[in-house]
Amino acid sequence: MIRLFCVLVLALGLGAVGPGSLGNGPARADPAYWKHEWPNTDFTVTSIENWREIMSGGPPRDGIPALSGPEFIAVSEEDRIGDREPVISVEIGGSVPRAYPIRYLTWHEIVNDIVGGVPVAVTFCPLCNSGLTFDRRVDGQVLTFGVSGKLRNSDMVMFDRETESWWQQAIGTGIVGELTGVELVPLPSWMESWAEFKARNPDGLVMDQPRWPRMYGRNPYVSYDSSLRPFLYGGELPPHGIPALARVVRVGDQAWPVSRLREEGQVTEAGVTISWTSGQASALDSSDIGAGKDVGTIRVRDAQLRDVPHDVMFAFAFHAFWPDGQWMLGG
Repeated sequence: MIRLFCVLVLALGLGAVGPGSLGNGPARADPAYWKHEWPNTDFTVTSIENWREIMSGGPPRDGIPALSGPEFIAVSEEDRIGDREPVISVEIGGSVPRAYPIRYLTWHEIVNDIVGGVPVAVTFCPLCNSGLTFDRRVDGQVLTFGVSGKLRNSDMVMFDRETESWWQQAIGTGIVGELTGVELVPLPSWMESWAEFKARNPDGLVMDQPRWPRMYGRNPYVSYDSSLRPFLYGGELPPHGIPALARVVRVGDQAWPVSRLREEGQVTEAGVTISWTSGQASALDSSDIGAGKDVGTIRVRDAQLRDVPHDVMFAFAFHAFWPDGQWMLGG
């Protein structure tokens, strides 16, 4: 795991950050230590029981630069993205469908955008394989999200620039600061291959390559989803013999193993229909994202065939945030 950390540091160009920055020591898991970097965060308001739950992932605040107001190009103009590469697809209110390539989100993790008049945050935490889209409006205020550099249960801790409250990406909930306990509204989005998106949306839009010096298209987390244990995670492993980094489809507090969906193709239960189709590369396998192993595309719809907010995340993360969640194992 230290090797993975060093690779990430080099890839992000954070030469001044060392293994000592992992934040395991008691002095580092302490608001008194964090206050110099977060002077406007109200650490007296929190849902965190033990500050040791939060640790540094290596990069400092904004060391992984979130994007705001990204530029888009027509699907027909894009020639850099491989057909099997994953994108997060967002379709809101009859607006032109938009694709957010994981080749960019791997290096930025959050995109603040406006789709169909709705302020959204498109998020991706590589360490949990969690890709979620949220409405950025809270009590009439539009929030702008950034990457704090902190992790909890190996999941990204986001922050909003308006109140500097901290937010847990996997659950979309404020955990530190003024907005503790506030829940962001999740919006329907899904991860699919670039080939699937452009075939369905020939007149769609795709996020253009950001103007940052990053190795877009390369995966700094080589073979991560084949690891036995997650990075910077000391919690319980999943039950039922499910590997920690096995993918599961989370809908609410229920999780379906992707291995089951891959075998059955389609499952209808608990009020939703979940389908699996081949053709999408893992972003966390080979060094070239487009050459990753086939993990397939998941779609979740309700009885009216409407897309349902969901997440395709690693099993350990589901168990960490939903310890009493229901495992939909079938049979």
